[in-house]
Amino acid sequence: MPRALVQTGMELEYDTFGSPEDPALLLIMGFTAQMTAWDVRFCQILADGGHFVIRFDNRDSGLSTKLDGQVPDVAGAMAAALADTPAPPLPYLLGDMAADAMGLLDVLGIERAHIMGASMGGMIAQVVAINHPERVISLISVMSQPGEIEVGQPSDEAAMAIFSPPPTTREEYIEASPRWLVWASKKYRDVARTKELAAREFDRSFYPEGAPRQMAAIYGSGRRSVQLQALDVPTLVIHGRDDQLIMPSGGFRTAELIPGAHLLFVADMGHDLPEPLWPLLTDAVLSHTRRA
Repeated sequence: MPRALVQTGMELEYDTFGSPEDPALLLIMGFTAQMTAWDVRFCQILADGGHFVIRFDNRDSGLSTKLDGQVPDVAGAMAAALADTPAPPLPYLLGDMAADAMGLLDVLGIERAHIMGASMGGMIAQVVAINHPERVISLISVMSQPGEIEVGQPSDEAAMAIFSPPPTTREEYIEASPRWLVWASKKYRDVARTKELAAREFDRSFYPEGAPRQMAAIYGSGRRSVQLQALDVPTLVIHGRDDQLIMPSGGFRTAELIPGAHLLFVADMGHDLPEPLWPLLTDAVLSHTRRA
């Protein structure tokens, strides 16, 4: 897969689907997740629907640049979020990750794109729309939230799973992976598939050191409420009723803040993109991008 050196100094691993002549659809993945969490077949459906689909590894994940040795003040960032005060100095914020994404579009010669992000990727996508509105044809925010500490917080069980340090050996990592099912779509939970994906992720890039920096960026970036209320971009918000990692209030609040946003609230969806829901999700995305 190709790599791009973008203006922020990061090297981003990426790949594409479909024709560069079609409108671009940039996919941004979430906390510690690699671009491979956007399944190839899911990407191809969107490409077949008339888009030049781009997925990439965020900084500090996958095969993109890793900021080894930079230690963030995660506790300070969380305390600042709770107190609604400026965060302490951090290695980077969501705005820097949004700039990475725009840098990738620059390298690809793309002026404007539909921006779709999941979880932390949805937060980054929102920041792209706020900081770079001239680059955004439409916004799709999936299982995300607007940076308000009052909404979208994880359930106790999901928080325990996300904040627990991962095992460091391949075998232990794979065996421990079913604990992530706490936030998966209840109807489609699959232990064998979860272990298969965990093995693939571990083999491609196991990098737990990036997690604290990304977590600090989430909490340290503060609220986006006022900026989202000022957006003038066609927006689709997708959230699952089963989501335990970013509770549905995060999606409802995002849709409430963005003028004219359409909310798709999916009954059988958790904090994942299960294959049985792909027809519903891709139809909604493609209908939205055609309208935009």
